Amino acid sequence: MSGVHIAPPEMQPASFAFTAENLALAKTHIAKYPAGRQRSAVMPLLDIAQRQHDNWVPQAAIRYIAEMLDVPVIKVLEVASFYTMYNLAPVGTHFVQVCTTTPCWLAGSDKVLSACKKHLGLNPGETSADGKFTVIEVECLGACVNAPMLQYNDDFFEDLDEESTGRILEALKRGETPKPGPQNGRLSSEPLGGATTLTTFNPAASAGGNDD
Repeated sequence: MSGVHIAPPEMQPASFAFTAENLALAKTHIAKYPAGRQRSAVMPLLDIAQRQHDNWVPQAAIRYIAEMLDVPVIKVLEVASFYTMYNLAPVGTHFVQVCTTTPCWLAGSDKVLSACKKHLGLNPGETSADGKFTVIEVECLGACVNAPMLQYNDDFFEDLDEESTGRILEALKRGETPKPGPQNGRLSSEPLGGATTLTTFNPAASAGGNDD
């Protein structure tokens, strides 16, 4: 559970509807499931709504999706309020999600949060006064082998420490686009010391030949 913050009534739009393009995309997702099982499309539809509505899902969108899927509104709200990937209130343009689940915590996620406090002046759950940055704590994002990590909008930044996190945040503040992925020089999720197997290639062997 995300410790959900729902936008107050005065911030909620009176209505919501998918654009023509997003409606077509939503129908494509719904069509993936057998008749009577359309509720299974709730997660991609929530994602579409969030991307359409400035990276947060208003209550009107939850009602709209419930009607589209022919399910009670509470069923859609249960999903939207359970996963940290859905925002039920406005967030900053720069949306920073720091994983603090056990693997990341053991690898130093507290240093990542410390860098957020130092460089942005934000604790988890806070948004900057100018509305540009939001920092939240989230559950596992599935990059445990590259812990600790954070997600910035749609990008993963991995193998972080306080210094590299600070560099990323300062680059974002300057309007730059830092390169996502591991920040300690390793390739993808290979061992920290580099590859230890399959380090050479023998064309003859791969073709079924031999050295005779």
